[in-house]
Amino acid sequence: MPVSRPRPTSRRLRWIISLVSLVCASLIFAYVYPPLRYSNCYFFSSSICSPFKDWLPPISSCVLSDEEVASRVVFRDILSAPTVKVNIPKVAFMFLTPGSLPFEKLWEKFFEGHDGKYSIYVHASRETPVHVSPIFVGRDIRSAKVVWGKISMVDAEKRLLANALQDTHNQQFVLLSDSCIPLHSFDYVYRYLIHTNLSFIDCFEDPGPLGTGRYTTQMNPEVVENSFRKGSQWFSVKRKHALLILADYLYYTKFKLYCKPGMEGGNCYADEHYLPTLFYMIDPTGIANWSVTHVDWSEGKWHPKAYQAQDITYELMKNITAIDEHYHVTSDEKKVEQIKPCLWNGERRTCYLFARKFYPETLKPLLHLFPNYTNF
Repeated sequence: MPVSRPRPTSRRLRWIISLVSLVCASLIFAYVYPPLRYSNCYFFSSSICSPFKDWLPPISSCVLSDEEVASRVVFRDILSAPTVKVNIPKVAFMFLTPGSLPFEKLWEKFFEGHDGKYSIYVHASRETPVHVSPIFVGRDIRSAKVVWGKISMVDAEKRLLANALQDTHNQQFVLLSDSCIPLHSFDYVYRYLIHTNLSFIDCFEDPGPLGTGRYTTQMNPEVVENSFRKGSQWFSVKRKHALLILADYLYYTKFKLYCKPGMEGGNCYADEHYLPTLFYMIDPTGIANWSVTHVDWSEGKWHPKAYQAQDITYELMKNITAIDEHYHVTSDEKKVEQIKPCLWNGERRTCYLFARKFYPETLKPLLHLFPNYTNF
């Protein structure tokens, strides 16, 4: 009678235990030592290896994607290119409006006597504007529909920049709305903008729900959370930065796809986050971190204070023109206030050259007061 052989139960059990242990060890290793990702994460400066260390050190602990490498080469060449010298540099005033401009007569008074130092561009997104001032006639550009808070707002800004950049004499580019007014004389505004190397882009870190709370990890790896910034859309940029905005496709696409109003896009508004984030990542020392366009958020509402005719007094306008500190407050529970002086070429100066939001009915009292309320 043959003797039955015992089943190799213990051997099989050892194999199962070994296999499970190997899988667990692999998972732990992958967690502790994740594979390299294509990412715009932390960068380490290197005076030997970095060809553009003065603005953004490219030596990284992560591997950059082909698109990021290409973008950085373009950005580097734009920022390092010598400034084009022109006899009389001009300021491009770019109006983003749904239709007609209610303050054309005020702007006409502002521009009077300064031909050759300014250019005007009008992007009317809803209806063809009716111009009451001859200096605005023929200044409309091809326009498209703009939806508040969506990427179409950024598209309109890019469209204005593309038209204004065709004139090589334009060296500063100011974005204004239909409710904007000038706060100073043209000479003061011209000197303020032309004689500085900075662009005036509002940019600050808000860890609250109206700031970083709008960030989504879908922006990874090109846009990381600790680079996400917020600011007013109303900017004034120098020519190099205007070119950079037009040249960017990589980061723009991230905001186009993943920064949208409503729950589907994290209640994110591209016009408030795209440019502040882009310049914080690409050229943080090249921007002033405040906008030269004043707006009053003191009422704590979703929209800023809008001025009516009865609000317009000499004292109000003098108070706005005298402000020399820019103010931000975080949207988290701490409500941290950030108050910093406005430094122009290292000197403390008034912060604002323009202001909004003014109702059309304020035109008459503003015409009466301008330029008496200007400081310079």
